[in-house]
Amino acid sequence: MKPLGSKFTPHFSLSLLHTHTHTCSKLVFVFVFDWQVEPNATIGEIKSMFHKSHVLFDIFKLFIRGKSLKDEDVLQHLPVGTTATFYFRDLGAQISWVTVFLTEYAGPLLIYLMFYFRVPFIYAPKYDFTTSKHWVVHLACMCHSFHYVKRLLETLFVHRFSHGTMPLRNIFKNCTYYWGFAAWMAYYINHPLYTPPTYGEQQIRLALTVFLFCQIGNFSIHIALRNLRPPGSKTRKIPYPTKNPFTWIFLLVSCPNYTYELGSWLGFTLMTQCLPVAAFTLVGFIQMTVWAKGKHRSYLKEFRDYPTLRSPILPFIL
Repeated sequence: MKPLGSKFTPHFSLSLLHTHTHTCSKLVFVFVFDWQVEPNATIGEIKSMFHKSHVLFDIFKLFIRGKSLKDEDVLQHLPVGTTATFYFRDLGAQISWVTVFLTEYAGPLLIYLMFYFRVPFIYAPKYDFTTSKHWVVHLACMCHSFHYVKRLLETLFVHRFSHGTMPLRNIFKNCTYYWGFAAWMAYYINHPLYTPPTYGEQQIRLALTVFLFCQIGNFSIHIALRNLRPPGSKTRKIPYPTKNPFTWIFLLVSCPNYTYELGSWLGFTLMTQCLPVAAFTLVGFIQMTVWAKGKHRSYLKEFRDYPTLRSPILPFIL
């Protein structure tokens, strides 16, 4: 940023929010600078200036009047005078979203395959490296593997993340959830005493159709969301249906990627008729509903012309 002359010399008193309480502590890290910056300076540039002086605070958020600011926000467009007070909060140890996603998705893929191939010390020794006599067990393994390979590839080549990092603790929480459920499901589906679904092939074929339909739908939504945001941009736009019929659900739902994800696991539950899979589907539905409601509220708040007909995750219901 270029320094200005005497006509515009705002001074910034920067206070660091307490990391744990999220409240400003009276005697905690107060930095006062006599900076001269241009009115069109961005928040990202101000954060860079702060970081040069205090390299200890590598990852932090900037607030004003309790509102989190974006890096692209321009100083002159903020509700501040020539003297402004900003609050920095150290976000602590961080890890990239890509690393978290790759780790939490690779785990279930490998764990499930260990149970599928019946490696030693899982079941009785006589079942080591044996295969199931039920074709639905092999189909379930293919579907489960396909799902997580798809997620891994989408993480690498499709998703664009508006935030580069998340708290380090999230990787332990997320991996416990995904890896734990994967082991629980795989143990029973690949168990030597596993019994196929009640209604046989008809139930399995219907379930496979639902699963594949929703997997294609989920991928279609991810592509539509990717195309909505140019590379390197954090611009948010209202998602609308495209020529792809799988995206037409945008007419009724704010987060159809979650809708299709739910449908995929309902199909997998129907296919395997396994209680742990049903439990994973239920817990996932609850979590995705929370995320969908949050994003739906964000859309309504940010866009005045946002379609009011849309529901967060289930059309006309939820």
